[in-house]
Amino acid sequence: MSTEAPVTTRTILRAEGFSCPSCVSKIEKQVGRLDGVEAVTVHFASGRVEVDHDPDRVGVDELVAAVGRAGYVARPSAF
Repeated sequence: MSTEAPVTTRTILRAEGFSCPSCVSKIEKQVGRLDGVEAVTVHFASGRVEVDHDPDRVGVDELVAAVGRAGYVARPSAF
């Protein structure tokens, strides 16, 4: 039995196409239901999406795809 805590990574995405604050909840819901995602924070004004997740369970491509399913275009960001 392993006693190691799961590794959590923070991935920053930039999303485009926000038109209203309700867009934030759509993205948070869609990304938040992925297995391995612990927290999602969307910053409406900057289009920044911060996701805390276990990289062994969900990858960046899956996060970007989830934002796409919410109806927005996202890409990984360095900051």
